[in-house]
Amino acid sequence: MSHQSHGDEPAPTTDQLRERVERTRDDLGRTVEALAGKADVKEQAKEKAAMVKEQATVKAAQTAEQLRHKAVQAVELAKDKTPDSVLDAAARAAARLRDSATDAGHLAAATAPEQVREGAASAAHAARSHRPALLAGAAALVAFLVLRRTWRQK
Repeated sequence: MSHQSHGDEPAPTTDQLRERVERTRDDLGRTVEALAGKADVKEQAKEKAAMVKEQATVKAAQTAEQLRHKAVQAVELAKDKTPDSVLDAAARAAARLRDSATDAGHLAAATAPEQVREGAASAAHAARSHRPALLAGAAALVAFLVLRRTWRQK
């Protein structure tokens, strides 16, 4: 087997030919697998849906964090820009309102029918057991109102 093929290159040996054939088979196998994967539309759709879902989850978390941050900033800005006299007046008004609400509660408790008192007690218990959610909702409402007020002033 001393043939000369193209130019000065010696003819490949049997082992070299077997190695080339094996490499070609491996390459062909990978190519067939890749083509089969591209042809599986259902699997591609599942993969794309999973990818989009993950991206949406990440984006939603980022947006929620940005909103929380902006709400905190808005509350701090409102506190900083509100004069002390207004804050003091608001605190006094809140104290008067608490006192009035307490008086009204005592009066209502004394004059309300038993069924109404039981319903009020049940509602108060439910509010106490869901206090964090109620406080979070109130904070969100305050932040929204402050933001809306600052946007209207611009």
